[in-house]
Amino acid sequence: MKLDILAIGAHPDDVELGCGATIAKEVAKGKTVGIIDLTRGELGTRGTAQTRDKEAKDAAKILNVAVRENMEFADGFFVNDKTHQLALIQKIRKYQPDIVLCNAIDDRHIDHGKGSKLASDACFLSGLMKIETQDEAGNNQNAWRPKQVYHFIQWKNLEPDLAVDVSEFIDLKMKAVLAYKTQFYSADSKEPQTPISSKNFTDSVVYRARDLGRLIGVEYAEGFTAERYVGVKSLFDLI
Repeated sequence: MKLDILAIGAHPDDVELGCGATIAKEVAKGKTVGIIDLTRGELGTRGTAQTRDKEAKDAAKILNVAVRENMEFADGFFVNDKTHQLALIQKIRKYQPDIVLCNAIDDRHIDHGKGSKLASDACFLSGLMKIETQDEAGNNQNAWRPKQVYHFIQWKNLEPDLAVDVSEFIDLKMKAVLAYKTQFYSADSKEPQTPISSKNFTDSVVYRARDLGRLIGVEYAEGFTAERYVGVKSLFDLI
């Protein structure tokens, strides 16, 4: 299955929080989108790896993505080394995405920055013909390098290099986010409090999108940083 977009997140819920509305918009336009979670989020204070697995499946259905996989790397302890890079290269070559969306380049959680660099490096290395990988059936894979790698914005208020108008899809994004019932605010929850379990955090996902939308003249937007200059064919491509 070839994907138009592959979103890679360190933990289940990273993708929904960072670029869920953008994914929903592209799916609605007919693009084929997949998600890869690097870990099962097993070190999270609230919930378990098993509950996160179910929540991730529920969120994937809401966003109507074509595929969702989990690499089962060690939450908190995965590293950007040859073993992890090769495992991710196999997935990139399997799905041959044109665009990869991945974690914030710098963030509060150490896995986010690590996941960002791991995904970016794997995208580059995936294009080198002399790196040999095999698919699940043992067949040699062809080299493949995505055309673009964009990083979504998470906890920290990073300066975006581009912003996507997601005004019609913010509600669907929040529905997918809140599919992670163990992770986010609930007045009835008896779970320990975490930085993302407050009502303020859930509200911030919406008001950040609204504020970024204000800055580009729309209702809601999601921001991304780019690894290279963003090019357009015409000035009229810009809203």
